[in-house]
Order: sequence, then C-alpha cells, then structure tokens
Amino acid sequence: MDPLFITIAVVVVATLFLVTKSYLSRKNLPPTIFPTLPIIGHLHLMNKPLYRTYAELTNKHGPILLLSFGSRRVLLLADPKLTEECFTKQNDIIFANRPNLLFGKILGDNFTNMAWSPYGEHFLNLRKISSTEFFSSHRINEFYNVRAQEGKIMLTSLASKCSTSSEVNLSSVINDFATNNLMMSVSGKRFSGEDEALGKQFQEIVKETFELGLSTNLADYIPFMRRFGSTKELEKKMHACVEKRDTFFHALIDQVRQGKGVLTDKWITMIGVFLKLQQQDPQHYTDDLITAVLLNILAAGIEKCTSITVWALALMLNNPHVLKKAHEEIDNIVGTDRLVEESDLSKLPYLRCIVNETMRLYPAVPTLLPHENSEDCVVGGYHIPKGAMLMVNQWAVQHDPKLWSDPQSFKPERFEGPESTTPPKLKYMPFGSGVRMCPGYGLGIPLIGLGLSLLIQCFDFERIGKDLVDMTEGGGLVMIKGQPLIAKCTPRPKTQKLISQA
Repeated sequence: MDPLFITIAVVVVATLFLVTKSYLSRKNLPPTIFPTLPIIGHLHLMNKPLYRTYAELTNKHGPILLLSFGSRRVLLLADPKLTEECFTKQNDIIFANRPNLLFGKILGDNFTNMAWSPYGEHFLNLRKISSTEFFSSHRINEFYNVRAQEGKIMLTSLASKCSTSSEVNLSSVINDFATNNLMMSVSGKRFSGEDEALGKQFQEIVKETFELGLSTNLADYIPFMRRFGSTKELEKKMHACVEKRDTFFHALIDQVRQGKGVLTDKWITMIGVFLKLQQQDPQHYTDDLITAVLLNILAAGIEKCTSITVWALALMLNNPHVLKKAHEEIDNIVGTDRLVEESDLSKLPYLRCIVNETMRLYPAVPTLLPHENSEDCVVGGYHIPKGAMLMVNQWAVQHDPKLWSDPQSFKPERFEGPESTTPPKLKYMPFGSGVRMCPGYGLGIPLIGLGLSLLIQCFDFERIGKDLVDMTEGGGLVMIKGQPLIAKCTPRPKTQKLISQA
C-alpha cells in the first residue's frame, strides 16, 4: 500500500479523534464510542437482542454513553444511580416525553395512546383515568371473583389436557388465563368456549403488534431511508395490523355498548368507563382513541403477565428444589382442602420471592421504552442536549455483578434478605419508575401470583427428558420465552379433588 496514503489516513483519523475529544470536552457531553461513522453513526454496532448489545457496550465503555443512531442522539444508561437522576423530581418531567418513532405514530394511533403520548394534558388525563378508574384498589377488587373464577377455569382446562397427553403447552394455558382476565377487565367478556376463535384472533393481533415493535425502522434515525422499500414495507405491515386491530376493537366496543355477552356490570369495565366519558365529550373520546388506549393496556398486560409466569415455571423446572419449596409453602399455609385465594398471596413470601427473582433475571421490558428530554439537562454531571433519546438497559442493571451476587443464577432467597433492598434504589425496577411507570402493576402482581400459585398447588411438573428447559429469549418489546414451555404435567394426588370441584 502507498506509504503516502497510509500517512494521510493516519493524520485524518488522528485529527478526527482530537476534534471529537475536544468537542466533547468543551460541551461536557457524556463519553461516546470512537469513531462515529458518517450518516449511520453507531448503528453498525447494534445487534439483536439489543439489551445484550447495549450491555456489552456499557461494560466496555462505561455506564453512561452518548451515541449517534443516524441523526438521533441516544443516551444509553446502565447504572441505577444515573437512572434515578432521570426518573426523580430533578429530571422526571424533562425525560417524560417519547421520541417520534414510526411505531408510536402508526400503532400508537398518532401518539395518542398512553405508552407513546408525549407528556402533556392528554397524557396526564389518560394517566389519571388509569389510576382512578382502571387500576385503583377499588376497581381491582371489583374483579376479585372474576380472577378466582378464571383461575378455576385454567385448572380444569389444564387437567383436561393432562388427561389426553402428559406433555402440555403451558405457555398456551397461561396465555389464555391472562387473556381472559384482562379481557374481562376491559370488556366484561371472556374469550373461550363460544368466542375461542375470536380470542385466538386477538392473541395473534397482540403477538403481531409486539413483533412489529422489534422491527428496526432505519428511517427513524436516517430520514432519507423513507424512500426505500424496507421502510415502506414495514409501514404497510403496521397499517395492516392497525386495520385488523381497529376492526376487532370497534366490534367489541359496539358489543359492550349494547350489553351483548357482557358477564358483569358493563360500566365498571374499561370500555364502560370510556363510554361514559364519550357521552360527555364524544369529539374527544372517539372509538379510535378508546381502541388505541385499551389495546395498549391489553397487549402489555397480557404479554407481561404471560411472560413472567412462563419464565417462573421454566426456572422452577430447571431448579426442582425451588418448585418443591413452593409446594411445601402452599401446602403448609393454605392446605389441600381449598384452592389458593388471592388473599393468601401476602402469606406466601417465598412465592413472591420466586416472582421477584424471575422479574430480575427476565425483566418483562429489558430495555425500558425510550424517553426523550424536552430541554437541556444534566445527568451524572454531564450536559445532555435537548431531544436525546434515553435508553435505560434495566436487564444490564439487574445482571450487574457489582449489584447482585452471582447474578446469572436463579436464587429466590436473595429477596428474603437485605441484598434486594440494599441501595441503590433503582437496581431493581420491574415496572419502571417515575411518571412513566407502568400503571398496571397493581393488577399484574396479584394476577401473576394467583395463576402461579394455583398451578403449583394443583399440579406436578417435570421436564421432558433430562435436558434443561431451553431458556433462550424471544424477540419483541416484551421479553418472551423463545420457544413455548412444554412440560410433563400431572394433577397432584393431594389436590386432585379440588380440581374436580373447580
């Protein structure tokens, strides 16, 4: 190679490095990764799953990085103290916005659902409705008997499957349980029996929505990519998903409006609450808005509850001593003369430890939904320019050996002692934090706890063969198990009578 060419190349690279270093020092920006390539920035470093790639980058270059995804600045964090700076009074409102991404525009109905709405009057109104109407203690208690009944239906369904085959798709059983519970809260209707086909249709819409959320739209970061086929094809798929979603949900809203097939007081359902508001302000609370908001709640709730419960069972199958201890706790506290009830969950501390440890190892949302700062601010002593997209890699924090002992191992007992409560505060954050914290955690925890405890109380589970259950993660906005959980399942002799009476 020409020595002159090599000399020029070395001079150019050295100059770029010095200029970049000088600029960062002058502006006191967070560290970045050198070099930042023209046009694409650091996008070439991104591999799926992103939370693992992010973890590799922060492990190598530090817990706070300011990257360039095309023309968009990205603030990447993997440190709970830095995260706390973003989600407390200091910066919480500043970082309460969402970036303008294609997913939020199309599947978020032009940024009007709660997940993708920018911070402001509309978002605060939806947040208030959620906290006072949808997920208040009073409203959750009104569906107490519904959750109990759905738990019994799950047990009889699983027992029926066990009678025809010892190997059962537990992911499907758990997903049906979560779907029926959330659908009852939303519409007062359940999707099994006569509406089973409709329920499967809805589950496919939810699955497709989260798969589209995994798709990288380069035009979000490199605007001229909108002209190319890949972006147009992705937009086409998103619009098709929205059309199916709207058709499904508009029909459901009409059924609730007319009281068709509603199994409870329609006015306590989420659709019923919105219909009351629609009567007061029909121009604002349109069927399209109701659809966008409630599908977001349904999809997130179903996927998160299913995912956490499936991961918990898979972990116990690979750690039979934990499953045995959970059996013993339920037998000792609840007994075998009646089914576990939701009110028993507070008396089952080891079960709660299992759920907590599952959410630590397999956080439902490993990288929190992106935030965006509405004005310049300071994080970790660094200047963060307005409009930076904040990515918090909670998966990396919850697997950090500096924060957790033996972090890759499944140890529910760690939540019995001081390890889980030792500062920093946000080293464990399964539902997010701050103004954008998941509003449905008050329903999610009892739903997961009830479903899991009933399964443990009434059935024995074993792996198929000697191999451990494959714990590979699947793709999507929510961390689901890559393959359905298939296991040997038999009713426990101690509680077989309870199943028959359910």
